Amino acid sequence: MKHPQLTAGLRLAGLAGLLACTLGSALAQEAVIRKNLAERLPALSKIDEVSKTPMNGLYEIRVNESDIFYTDAEGNFLIQGNLIDTRGKRNLTEERTEKLSAIDFDALPLKDAFTQVRGNGKRKLAVFEDPNCGYCKRFERDLQKVDDVTIHTFLIPILSADSVEKSKNIWCAKDKNKAWLDWMVRDQAAAKASCDTSALERNLAFSKKYKITGTPTVFFANGTRVPGAISAQEIEKQLASAAGK
Repeated sequence: MKHPQLTAGLRLAGLAGLLACTLGSALAQEAVIRKNLAERLPALSKIDEVSKTPMNGLYEIRVNESDIFYTDAEGNFLIQGNLIDTRGKRNLTEERTEKLSAIDFDALPLKDAFTQVRGNGKRKLAVFEDPNCGYCKRFERDLQKVDDVTIHTFLIPILSADSVEKSKNIWCAKDKNKAWLDWMVRDQAAAKASCDTSALERNLAFSKKYKITGTPTVFFANGTRVPGAISAQEIEKQLASAAGK
């Protein structure tokens, strides 16, 4: 007669053994991929993560925090491009990249931004912009159509020396929001001003750390990053999505 507790114990032991074998095999496979790619492609000597994809025999390689490549189980081939789930009609590479590039909204250094509140201000977004960026001007004009939102603007003068000068004048203005909108929406340059502009340097360092390489780059409350100028309709869509996080 079998003892119920003994039988259950054996089953648990068997499952634990199977799990250990599976984990050991996965780690061994990862080691092979890392070793072969590092030897053959020195640029891939520092791989952040190796993980299986939904496609049998295909592995995701993540480097530089958010750059995605794919390889086989031996690291013999390297693929750069999008992995598409044709059944689900999903771009898995795009979804993964968006997840990796997301940011903790609450971790943004808001002291280095100027803030505008419209209506009830319940919805939130942060935007990194250069005053000489034409796409930023288009974005700001579309943003005028959006209400009930709090906007945190981070100046990152990356386009030219004149961008630095304009950013300093706007940051040092008595009313930063007015000076910003006067320039971006009404083409009225801010008066020359001086003050502590170390916030601009910190913004540039933050942008480098989080790979914010273009302007505008918008972040929503759920951490979603959207590069480039987007329409008022798309802004509303992203705000609604963030509110439902």
